Amino acid sequence: MTTEETGTHGAILADPPDTAAGDGAIVELRNAGKSYGNIRALHGVSLKVHPSQVTCVLGDNGAGKSTLIKIISGLHQHTEGEFLVDNAPVHFTTPREALDKGIATVYQDLAVVPLMPVWRNFFLGSEMTKGPWPVRRLDIERMKKTADEELRNMGIVLDDLEQPIGTLSGGQRQCVAIARAVYFGARVLILDEPTAALGVKQSGVVLKYVAAARDRGLGVIFITHNPHHAYMVGDHFSVLRLGTMELSASREQITLEELTNHMAGGAELAALKHELSQVRGVDTEALPEEGDLTVAAGGEGKS
Repeated sequence: MTTEETGTHGAILADPPDTAAGDGAIVELRNAGKSYGNIRALHGVSLKVHPSQVTCVLGDNGAGKSTLIKIISGLHQHTEGEFLVDNAPVHFTTPREALDKGIATVYQDLAVVPLMPVWRNFFLGSEMTKGPWPVRRLDIERMKKTADEELRNMGIVLDDLEQPIGTLSGGQRQCVAIARAVYFGARVLILDEPTAALGVKQSGVVLKYVAAARDRGLGVIFITHNPHHAYMVGDHFSVLRLGTMELSASREQITLEELTNHMAGGAELAALKHELSQVRGVDTEALPEEGDLTVAAGGEGKS
């Protein structure tokens, strides 16, 4: 039976996380939160990441998306609730511990050296070597071959792996970073606003490889403030607002319009609809009614 849980802004959370073990989730947060002294950056957030699914986390600036990333990737520790990997509680102290569990993060600014070749960036920090110790040397040919094969497996074909990675487009660099994480054994891939600084075409390229990573069996956490990009590839949607979970719904339970309304602060605008209608030059016809945003995303109250 599905229970309903009311979010802080009146929205009802559809299908709150089931606490029963063995449901196949790789990563799970149960009422997790993070405080920095007296500042509560995140509170009561529940989230599940399953293999072969894209979990989209949306929110405006200051919603808590960065804090959520830092907890899951091991940069910061949660101060309340539970954090589980493979149904076992964890408390990461470093990003290396998260990597060892198969959780990789691709940040918006990317950790690449622009003047180095593509293949060298692919293996940056994990270079292949050959020869006897202590005179081992880089196995350049094997790294080039492996990088080319892995990129092609993800559908990325580059004419010249010797070209500096800085000469690639933003979308191509994001795709190389995704392929690298897949190759080095990621089971959960966290993508931090991968399309934020890209044009329409390059955003489409990145979304294509997000779907490719899902098809390879990874659980993807797609952090974004763009509901249209999220809805193209997402299987489950979570909307954060002021550090709390306002909405949690699967693709079947919510439309793009509803997701956009939640992301755009529709609950606040709906509450102010009467007042806004008194202001000259403000069109309130397109604003949702307050009741439309406080019903279950599973379908109750929809027309």
